[in-house]
Amino acid sequence: MTDPSTPPAGVPTCYRHPGRETHIRCQRCDRPICPDCMRDAAVGFQCPDCVAEGRKTTRAGRTAFGGLRPTNASATSAVLIALNAAVWFAITVTGGAGSRLGDLLGLRPNGACDLQNGFLNIQVGDAACTGGGGTWLPGFVDGAYWQILTSGFTHITIFHIGFNMLALWVIGPQLEMVFGRVRFLALYLLSLLAGSAVVLWAAPEYQLTLGASGAIYGLFAALLVVARKVGADMRQLWVLIGINVFITFAVPNISWQGHLGGFVGGGVVAVVLAYAPRGRRRPLFQAGGLLVVAALTALAIILRASALA
Repeated sequence: MTDPSTPPAGVPTCYRHPGRETHIRCQRCDRPICPDCMRDAAVGFQCPDCVAEGRKTTRAGRTAFGGLRPTNASATSAVLIALNAAVWFAITVTGGAGSRLGDLLGLRPNGACDLQNGFLNIQVGDAACTGGGGTWLPGFVDGAYWQILTSGFTHITIFHIGFNMLALWVIGPQLEMVFGRVRFLALYLLSLLAGSAVVLWAAPEYQLTLGASGAIYGLFAALLVVARKVGADMRQLWVLIGINVFITFAVPNISWQGHLGGFVGGGVVAVVLAYAPRGRRRPLFQAGGLLVVAALTALAIILRASALA
C-alpha cells in the first residue's frame, strides 16, 4: 500500500518541499518549484534562492550624483522636523522664552552670569554666579561643546520653527532625491556646523544664537549649485534667496552670522557632491571632500575657542 502523500516515482517534486508534486521549474536554475516557492519574474517564475541571489548581484539604483536613490525622499526631512519639533515642545512646556533648556541648547560663545534683573555679569564664573544667587548661562568656551550642534535644533517661537520647518519640508526632499539620503544628511549637518562656526567668530561673545536657519540656508545654496549644474532656470531661486536675505537684515534678532556660515558651508558641500568626477572615483572624491570641509570647520571652531578661552 502506497503513501498518498508520496508522489509516484519519476514525477518531479519541489526541491524545497519533496512531498509536493510540481511541473513548474525555476527559469534560472531549472529546479522544480511548488506554488508556495514560485516568485514572479520578468518571464515565468523563479525559486526563492535565485531571487535572493539576484538581489545581491543587482546594482542598487543611484541618483545623478552617486547616492543611493531613496525609496521615500521625505523620510530624512520628516525625522529632522520631528527632532526640531520635540525640542521646541520641550522648551515651550518648560517656560518658553524663559526655559532653562533654551540657555543650555542654544549657542553662546562665552558663558555669563544672569543677575535676574536684565543684566549679565561677565566677570564671575559658574561657582561665584550660582553662589551669589545668579543663573549661570553656559557658553561653548566653558565646555558646553554640544551647543554647536544642538543650537541648530532649538527654537522658541512658533513663527521661527514654523518658517524653518516649512522650508525644510519643501526643499529637503528635492535635495535628498538628487544626492541620496547619506549625502543629504551630510549636507544638512555640515551646513549647520558651518553656521555655528561663523557665529563663534562673528557674533557677540555673550549672545545666544539658536535655530535651524544655518542648515536651511545651506540647503538654499545647494539648490543653487544643483540648478547651475543641470542648467535649470535660476531666477526664481535668486528671488527666494533675495527675500530671505532681506528678512535676515530687516527683522531684528536674526543671526546673519548663522545664515552666512550655513550658506557658504552648504554651497561648498554641494559643489563637492555635484562636481565630483564621474566613475569609480566619485564616491572617494566626495568622501574626501566632505572630510576636508568637516576638518576645516572643526579647525575654525577650535581656533576660536582657543582665542576666547
